[in-house]
Amino acid sequence: MNAQAALAEAARRLAGTSDTPRLDAELLMAHALGVDRERLLLDPPRGAVPASFERLVERRLGHEPVAYIVGHRAFWTIDLAVGPGVLIPRPDSETLIEAAVAHFRGRSPRRILDMGVGSGALLLAALAEWPEAIGLGVDQSAAALDMARANAERLGLAGRARIELGSWDTAASGEFDLVLCNPPYVEEGAMLPRDVGDYEPASALYAGPDGLDDYRRIAPALRLPANGVACIEIGSGQAQAVRTLFELVRLHTRIEKDLAGHDRCVVVTPCV
Repeated sequence: MNAQAALAEAARRLAGTSDTPRLDAELLMAHALGVDRERLLLDPPRGAVPASFERLVERRLGHEPVAYIVGHRAFWTIDLAVGPGVLIPRPDSETLIEAAVAHFRGRSPRRILDMGVGSGALLLAALAEWPEAIGLGVDQSAAALDMARANAERLGLAGRARIELGSWDTAASGEFDLVLCNPPYVEEGAMLPRDVGDYEPASALYAGPDGLDDYRRIAPALRLPANGVACIEIGSGQAQAVRTLFELVRLHTRIEKDLAGHDRCVVVTPCV
């Protein structure tokens, strides 16, 4: 079987596992060949299919996320190493960076805080966007701290990024003019797709019976300078409840939608 036939067959088999079976098959084939997906599409392979490809497909058929299988995920303008124990960055989270870019309107934030840094996606994307900024990423997961530090080093951003053990209380210092956060927001007991619920860390997903526990901790701790902003991810149907939590502590809020038109980011600024 040649590579094109193998791709078609893999996509057919993955159709019951994935919403994007052809994309998954292409990413797995590119990984097996040691090239990126763009190279695979522009210069289709003509040789034999690597023996490792079938093993990669079998792992995906077991619902293991593609990002964990291939070991990396693109986010904003950067590419991040990812692995078990660390939440996989989603394109939806890029809404937070877009909201921050719109807020600063060509200016650069000076100091950036990423609460729950995970792989480093938000912090490192922001530092890549604003070369004059420095940042701090905090997390309570040792696996996340190790991954974020490795990504900062690999991307040449370690000199501007501190990655430390920490909690939501870090936001209380008021030293950061940009705060980014993708907290856990899934309701306990919610049914998630197997490639999420079976593989990604529960501590990065679930946040109490209504999914709002972490927002209740973040809102009273958040301190922003006069021109500062916090861009915080929210889940489906949570916009009004989250806005209320921040407005109760006298902060101004608005909602930004993701590319699919879903409420995705609460943008928090000081009341004037």
